[in-house]
Amino acid sequence: MSRIDAIEKNFVPNEHEHDIYQKWQDSGSFEANNKSTKEPFTIVMPPPNITGVLHMGHALDVTLQDILIRFKRMQDFEVLWLPGTDHAAIATEAKIVEAMREEGLTKDDLGREKFLERAWEWKETYGNRIVNQIKRMGSSCDWSRLRFTMDDGLSDAVEKVFIDLYQEKLIYRGERIINWCTTCLTSISDAEVEYEEKTGNFWHIKYPLADGSGHLELATTRPETLLGDTAVAVHPDDERYQKYIGKMVVLPLMKRQIPIVADRYVDPEFGTGVVKITPAHDPNDFEVGERHNLERINVFNDDASINENGGKYAGLSLQAARKQVVQDLDEAGLLIEVEDLTHSVGTCYRCHTEIEPKLSEQWFVAMQKLAEPAIEAVRTKEIKFIPERFEKNYFHWMENIRDWNISRQLWWGHRIPAWYCDDCDQITVANEVGQVPAKCHACGSTSLTQEEDTLDTWFSSALWPFSTLGWPQKTDDYQFFYPTDVLVTGYDIITFWVSRMIFSGLHYTGQKPFKDVLIHGIVRDSQGRKMSKSLGNGIDPLEVVDEYGADALRYALVAGVSPGNDLRYQQDRVENGRNFINKVWNAFRFAMMNIDDDLTYSDLNIDLTTANLMNEDKWILNNLQNLI
Repeated sequence: MSRIDAIEKNFVPNEHEHDIYQKWQDSGSFEANNKSTKEPFTIVMPPPNITGVLHMGHALDVTLQDILIRFKRMQDFEVLWLPGTDHAAIATEAKIVEAMREEGLTKDDLGREKFLERAWEWKETYGNRIVNQIKRMGSSCDWSRLRFTMDDGLSDAVEKVFIDLYQEKLIYRGERIINWCTTCLTSISDAEVEYEEKTGNFWHIKYPLADGSGHLELATTRPETLLGDTAVAVHPDDERYQKYIGKMVVLPLMKRQIPIVADRYVDPEFGTGVVKITPAHDPNDFEVGERHNLERINVFNDDASINENGGKYAGLSLQAARKQVVQDLDEAGLLIEVEDLTHSVGTCYRCHTEIEPKLSEQWFVAMQKLAEPAIEAVRTKEIKFIPERFEKNYFHWMENIRDWNISRQLWWGHRIPAWYCDDCDQITVANEVGQVPAKCHACGSTSLTQEEDTLDTWFSSALWPFSTLGWPQKTDDYQFFYPTDVLVTGYDIITFWVSRMIFSGLHYTGQKPFKDVLIHGIVRDSQGRKMSKSLGNGIDPLEVVDEYGADALRYALVAGVSPGNDLRYQQDRVENGRNFINKVWNAFRFAMMNIDDDLTYSDLNIDLTTANLMNEDKWILNNLQNLI
């Protein structure tokens, strides 16, 4: 039987892709050499969560990176595509807690150490699932350098950054309004809040003047928070209310007197020009409270039920309290009207529960000093966004940035290296990585208790471009491959991640973490809708790969797509991709038909610089060289 008779007429990906990929990997084709004399080209893969499974967004992301990586290999660069995974603190802990709940267990039942043993077991069982799925996409990563955000070396980098920033007075612990998720039971940063349009109400309420001369009318979307009101505010130039400034009103239902204050935060054109001030449950009210030295009354427990400060409403859930407060206001003749509205509501990016602004003591990074050079690096094109229009997203976030809340009320993650003195309550932070303080820096007591909170997942992810290469050690990888060249990512995490990597790289290494940021869009369904479980329109890329092959899907995801734009998943594009791959396969079959069956592949390994080539061969090779 001739050689051509053994070659199928159509490419059968399931019979060939795995074997081809394994040969590439076994031969070391994907591995980078930090001793090379070639010019380096580096991409660090955005680390997928260990809780995740491959979705179309991942498939697009790794396809774009692989195109750049393979092209640069063809151009004879020393190429490193460094893969890794993220510990995903909130998502992973939620998965483990859910599994424990089925066993009738809670975190407190196990204790921290036993819980973390389970977490590491879970990571070993499920954490590499998405790695194998990325391999199935044909991604030519250097798997010998696979990293995880909680690897020892990366954890050392996290601890060093915390210690250094604390010593620079850029990390502090303070009481501020934070975003609290009542389902995940942890604080989250501003960047982790997603805003959704929801229907709701404006409740118009009377606040009686304490002297009995009348009342002020104001409107609120959250009547239950009036339990924690400590003032009402008007604009100082609003002539309607100037005569009331400095007087008192009686807080409805709670019967305590609170002042009327003048503050330029109030918009006299909005509503009645009077606003209630609840410093413990609204970030803007907190600032007003700071300016006027107002009391902060927290009326919510961690699960959003009313606490003891809520009087007779204590113990009620948020929704039950809202219903009861509105009913009591109506019965007291203090409810004027209820107005329907649609407004933007902050939700947790993980579970989509409505966020509760809450006064809490947390750890923060002071951002102003860190943000300024990061803004300048993009403004001067030292770092370029492709497409350029996404710089607007970046500048809007960075120029209006608030201090970053970095503490999380979780056990899975990097535990904060700070200790509280049991005798004087002072905080002692380690002086160097791996150190456990022997005594309190203030009073000398040896009775110290480590902080229970862990760091925000994005704190470690912000260090990804250089911690994965060995920083803070001056490793061969770090010195050869850093700064990296291109970051490929979606526009939805410019604030979450891109901004933080830029200021982190500049501040900690003195160099930009990458030269270019290539932004891609979201893969939507054929109708242009975002893929989601609730719509049931998600498409498993691995099922597509099983039927059509990885190359067919890769072709479908990038053919005719512009940077930064969303794309619609179209089945016919995948079929077109399969047909294109078959054309390449048939070209291979044609070549094999014209090669003597006795010829081996080693016979084809010739020196092109001395070979006597036909003009047609020279033309083909010339065009290939011009392309690369």
